[in-house]
Amino acid sequence: MVGARPNFMKAAPLIREFRKRGTVDILFVHTGQHYDKNMSKVFFDDLELPKPDIYLGIGSGTHAEQTAGVMVEFERVVTSEGVDMIIVVGDVNSTLACSLVGAKQHIPVAHVEAGLRSFDKNMPEEINRMVTDILSTYCFTTSPEAETNLNREGIGEERIFFVGNIMIDSLMNYIEKAEGSSILETLQLEKKNYILVTLHRPSNVDEPEQFRSLSQVLVELSELHTVVFPVHPRTKKVIESATPSFSRSSNLKLIEPVGYLDFMKLMKYAEVLVTDSGGIQEETTVLGVPCLTVRDNTERPITVEMGTNILVGTDPGDLLKAARSVLAGERKNYSIPPLWDGKTAERIVDIIEKY
Repeated sequence: MVGARPNFMKAAPLIREFRKRGTVDILFVHTGQHYDKNMSKVFFDDLELPKPDIYLGIGSGTHAEQTAGVMVEFERVVTSEGVDMIIVVGDVNSTLACSLVGAKQHIPVAHVEAGLRSFDKNMPEEINRMVTDILSTYCFTTSPEAETNLNREGIGEERIFFVGNIMIDSLMNYIEKAEGSSILETLQLEKKNYILVTLHRPSNVDEPEQFRSLSQVLVELSELHTVVFPVHPRTKKVIESATPSFSRSSNLKLIEPVGYLDFMKLMKYAEVLVTDSGGIQEETTVLGVPCLTVRDNTERPITVEMGTNILVGTDPGDLLKAARSVLAGERKNYSIPPLWDGKTAERIVDIIEKY
């Protein structure tokens, strides 16, 4: 099951591994929670994902509307297809909805990326993660602390499987192909001589005053280096209404969202990455790129403890200070976490085949 773009990179290695072995019949369901068809197509093409067997077309709505819509439609699929196991990935509303359907229908649920916790229940993703894990028969974890989190919530060892990070499977599989991207030439960028930015969380972009302050930091940084900012649709609306002068900075490149391969190349050759995304914290750790996360917490603490990630908080002044330090040459010592080796899908399929 996939529902939104972050799911695509996690589902692709599993689908590829299942089809390569041919030992398990799979039904690929796309709930359509993410409704930007053009961007979805780019990611499907880049990741060589097959056309979904079933597309539910749920679209946008409140959290309740999306979750309920997915449950109604997905229950019909489960009932008509005679499903033996439901595999969900990540932490979007579709993840929660399909897990609830599985639990109600007494069908085993396998959660890929289980046990991640920010300990911030103001994040809808945190609620989705917690409920999905409680309902799952198989909790496939990315890092050792995830097992501790699950144990704390009463989930026994027999349900927990440390398999590594499936996002890194996609990264390693496509990093060479991404070299063929012409995005650097198109944007006239020099390797390791630009700052890449992604901001999309409501706490950063839906509050006009917060985004106005963050945008001023980006303008200041653009005086030191080129700043490349693929603009999320939510962020674009805020820029147009709250910070019209933002786009007039000559060294600040505001671009449309890009596909997986283009973004991977941008990420690999950035001098530093400023983000509030979860998955990017992991990918930059493997690529060795300094990452400044504009959040007060992270569900991926191993990227801070072992990786290149620095949790700078949401104060724009702290972000500016941290960015200047990195640009001045200060770097963290880092290492790649265990089992982030590109073979996670193989380990998951091994376990499911035994089932």
